[in-house]
Amino acid sequence: QRCLVGSEMCIRDRFICGFMTVYFLGSKGFCTYACPYGGFFGVADKAAPWRIRVTDACNECGHCTAVCTSNVIVHKEVKQYGMVVDPGCMKCMDCVSVCPNDALYFGFGKPAVGVKNEIKRNYSLTWPEELLGAVVFFLSFMAAWNVYQLVPMLMALGIATVTTFVVLRSQQLLRRADLSFYKYTLKSSGSIKRAGWAFLAFAFAWTGLNAHSGWVLYHEQAGNAAFENLRVPDELALVEADPRKWLSTADRANVENGLAHYETAENIGLFTNVFALPKRAWLEHLSGNAEKAIATLALAAEKQDGQARALNLYYRGAILNRMGRHEEALTDLELAIKTRPNLITAEEERGEALWRSGRRQEAVAVWAAAVQKNPRLIVATNMLAGAAASMGRAETAAGYEQQADKQTPADPYFHWMLGLRLKNIGMDAVAEKHFQRAVQIDPAFESRIGGR
Repeated sequence: QRCLVGSEMCIRDRFICGFMTVYFLGSKGFCTYACPYGGFFGVADKAAPWRIRVTDACNECGHCTAVCTSNVIVHKEVKQYGMVVDPGCMKCMDCVSVCPNDALYFGFGKPAVGVKNEIKRNYSLTWPEELLGAVVFFLSFMAAWNVYQLVPMLMALGIATVTTFVVLRSQQLLRRADLSFYKYTLKSSGSIKRAGWAFLAFAFAWTGLNAHSGWVLYHEQAGNAAFENLRVPDELALVEADPRKWLSTADRANVENGLAHYETAENIGLFTNVFALPKRAWLEHLSGNAEKAIATLALAAEKQDGQARALNLYYRGAILNRMGRHEEALTDLELAIKTRPNLITAEEERGEALWRSGRRQEAVAVWAAAVQKNPRLIVATNMLAGAAASMGRAETAAGYEQQADKQTPADPYFHWMLGLRLKNIGMDAVAEKHFQRAVQIDPAFESRIGGR
């Protein structure tokens, strides 16, 4: 699956950054108009001693300028400065190869530091068109960059460059009396030709697709912002199948807004943002819709691999545990551990699923192995204490409780979470201790005792 996705991205990137920019802007169109590295390298180019230089054999025929795909006025620069000083020169050697007098060469000599290029260029855009182009480029780039979390920066630059070109050329097509593009006549004597209408149709479709991407990206980013603003701890939200009672007013609003934005992005999008699926599933769980959450997590696990897949399976297994579907939970948790063997919290959940399925000796073995790997696992250590107590091993239970108490923070919510987790699997005595500890830290928790 990873290879397939990589191949699709490679083909897509070559199409956008390769074919499209080359077709509309020339063979070095992306390098000239979109690549951000040129701005950085342009400063260093001034100090470079190796550059295109000229001999006395030059007669300013202009062949070099005609073949330059970097828009450098080669024949004038070498005549005035003895070398090419434009930082846009890519040293492709095309100008050297076409010189009929062999007057140009790539050689070592004086750098261009301090040389001010005073050669005037003939620009094809007016100032209003320059401003329009800058606005279109910025908006197009922001609309495309990271949409579906699939479009990298360089690809977004390529998309923005093509969008800017077709928008500017379209407005020229509507305003000018005559306009051509390569060998095609788009407009002649004020009449738009068939090629012109085809160009306008393509420009409308391309720009519309770019705007659509921006609208999808807006909803994705708004959903991400709502997700990031959640303040309910994961451990507390995972303690029950319906965690809504633990949500603050602000959290409820974020859950509602986040789900609305993610669902809109999914409904109007052309692709599925697989990285947004786990976030959407978490919001669905917080909204009390556990069934939808586990379905979304299953889809996310199917489309992702590695650590992301393991975490999706872990959260799905944890929610299934709270729903009482322990055999299904075991399947997901075992897959999560197989995918990422060091996911120790999945071992805790696996032990709970085994315990509640009646496989108590296996559960104890799993918890013991997890605690041996990480002695700071408070939940697993408390469960070992409860298991020992239920088997009449009071001394062992006390040892585990003492070990867990050293690690347990003085947080009433954490103690309440521990109490609920232990109560869910029938370890009432240890659970009651944590409920009482929560009340001691914060007496307001006394009101929760009746509804626990």
